[in-house]
Amino acid sequence: MAARIDHLVTSGTFSLDGGTWDVDNNVWIVGDDHEAIVVDAAHDADAILAALGGRTLRAIVCTHAHNDHIDAAPALAAATGAPVLLHPDDLPLWKQTHPERAPDGELVDGAVISVAGTGLTVLHTPGHAPGAVCLHAPELATVFTGDTLFQGGPGATGRSFSHFPTIVDSIRDRLLTLPPETVVRTGHGDTTTIGAEAPHLQEWIDRGH
Repeated sequence: MAARIDHLVTSGTFSLDGGTWDVDNNVWIVGDDHEAIVVDAAHDADAILAALGGRTLRAIVCTHAHNDHIDAAPALAAATGAPVLLHPDDLPLWKQTHPERAPDGELVDGAVISVAGTGLTVLHTPGHAPGAVCLHAPELATVFTGDTLFQGGPGATGRSFSHFPTIVDSIRDRLLTLPPETVVRTGHGDTTTIGAEAPHLQEWIDRGH
């Protein structure tokens, strides 16, 4: 059986630089009837466990370490035995949320995470956060972009650890080079495609979020 993509939305808060906001997060589960990985364990470990439905969880992959994307990761790891994987450049952010519990493994640019016969390639895409990554699954014609690319433009870069020129470089060089039909599955909000977003790069630069 080919891998499929399951989706749930969890709700909680995002906190950084002294502010807190209510947010809804996309949680993506990639796998088959037997095994899966979770992309961004946000807010509600019990809801994610229910969506897994008893499947073996191979990894909890963090697209970046803002608290709303990792707050449920330790609980989900404890419940399943799955390792939490994070790019090392985001360890300072991780420690703000989980100072007593380190990730279990590192995400490295170009590494391939395999589940249910499907490979997801790690693309280091800094800008929204130093260790932000995207996961490209060519067999599924999908890229999981976390908060790097949304429908309508780049992720926010107005807070600590973020940098607008860097996120534009990441999107241009790592994402807009993917096939235009590639579905962009984001950390918040609706999906889009590479082809729908690519024509707007110059507009984003001109706006200079």
